[in-house]
Amino acid sequence: MTKLWISALALALVAGGVCAQDVRYANPNNGNNDDNAHYGWADVLRADPVQGVTRTEVPRQECYDQPVVRHEGGNSTAGTVLGAVIGGVLGNTVGKGDGRKAATVAGAVAGGAIGNRTNRGRDYETTQTQCREVSSVSEQRRIIGYDVEYRYRGEVYTSRLSYDPGERLRVRVRVDPAD
Repeated sequence: MTKLWISALALALVAGGVCAQDVRYANPNNGNNDDNAHYGWADVLRADPVQGVTRTEVPRQECYDQPVVRHEGGNSTAGTVLGAVIGGVLGNTVGKGDGRKAATVAGAVAGGAIGNRTNRGRDYETTQTQCREVSSVSEQRRIIGYDVEYRYRGEVYTSRLSYDPGERLRVRVRVDPAD
């Protein structure tokens, strides 16, 4: 009975080993068996980075100061009235007799004109910030892949990979009839 159990155990181990050996023929990418392919390890001889340029359009705001003339205004009506009153009073004090009325009117008109001009306000120059959006192109160099040279079973091969494989590279070996 013990011999039967040992025989069954040995058979199970052999069957398990065969099963594990068949797994190496399976393609891990799609899960299908490919009887003409197997996987191995190649020694990486060198891996040279491949540089690429990435161009990106970057919007930014550009601002500058621009001179502007501003007007600080007063109330021209109030200046005119005040000038007319002051001019009329002065004209009234200057004139004598019948000329007093004419001097009062002339003083009021002249004072109103002067008051209007002086109370109009003043112009002054200042700066105002103007901004506009502009686009600039940004170029960046970066690694886009690696040119890899590797040796498998004495033969040297090259491939471009998207990653640095390190010292060893897993390879898929496929055998097809040559017609």
